[in-house]
Amino acid sequence: MVRVLGIDPGLTRCGVGIVDVTATRKATLVEVVVIRTPHEMPLEQRLMTVGDEIERLLDEHRPDSVAIERVFAQHNLRTVMGTAQISGVALHLAAKRGLAVGLHTPSEVKAALTGYGSAEKKQVATMVARVLGLAELPKPADASDALAIAICHAWRAGGAVAPVVGALTPAQRAWLAAEKSVGNRRLAP
Repeated sequence: MVRVLGIDPGLTRCGVGIVDVTATRKATLVEVVVIRTPHEMPLEQRLMTVGDEIERLLDEHRPDSVAIERVFAQHNLRTVMGTAQISGVALHLAAKRGLAVGLHTPSEVKAALTGYGSAEKKQVATMVARVLGLAELPKPADASDALAIAICHAWRAGGAVAPVVGALTPAQRAWLAAEKSVGNRRLAP
C-alpha cells in the first residue's frame, strides 16, 4: 500500500487530501482538509499558515509521497503567483522529509480519473467519490481536486502501485492504453 498526500495549491483555499492506495488500485480516504487564509492577512502570514497546516498533516499521516497540481499559466497573474508560492512551500516541506514529489497538470489528473483530460470539475468529483466509496461528493472543489491529485499520483506511481488490469475501471484502462500508445511519454495537458 502507498499513502499519498495530494495538494491543490492556493493562497486563499488550499486543498489537501490524503489517500491510501493498494496494489490493486483500491483507494481509501485518510483525511481531506481545505486550508483557508483571508485576503487581508499579510502574504508571509498566509504562507506560514498554509505551510504550518501542511507540515502538521505530513507529520501526522507520514505519506510515502506528495503530489501537487502543477502550476499552469492563467490570465490572473496574482492567482498564479499565490499558487506558485504555496507549491514552493509544499515542495520545501516534502524535501525536508525526503519525500518524492510528483507534479501533475489538471488535464493529467482529469484523464487519470475520468479517462478524459477536459472533464468538468463535477465529473472529477463524481469519480473521486466513486473511487473512494464516499456517499457524497467531496466539497468544496479544492478538497475534491486534492484527492484527485493524490489518486492520480498513486495510480501513476511507477512500481509503487503496480497496475492489476482486471481490477481497473474502464477509465483507468483507457488511461493505461493511452500511456502505452504514446510510448510512456507524459500526455500533453
